[in-house]
Amino acid sequence: MKIDNSVKSSGQVAGDNKTRAAREPSSSPVQTSGGGTQVALSGKLDQLVAQAPVVDGAKVDEIKQAISNGRFQVNPEKVADGLIESVRQMLSAQPQSA
Repeated sequence: MKIDNSVKSSGQVAGDNKTRAAREPSSSPVQTSGGGTQVALSGKLDQLVAQAPVVDGAKVDEIKQAISNGRFQVNPEKVADGLIESVRQMLSAQPQSA
């Protein structure tokens, strides 16, 4: 597998925690031009984005190098466990229907 190195890293992550934390949640209603529909944003999306992990550029570069050198090995059991845990979290977050 060939890795495309055409994207250059500046060493900074665009959405670091400082930037995310500085954003204020928007709660102002938005009017559409057609029918006067209002949408109020609760700030929930901003909270979720602020909690998202920041990408470790050094770790990404390390993994890219391991892949290109043929040293990167996938642990299928760990991948499967992670997928199952993700599905469990998504299912538990859904409202229960009667």
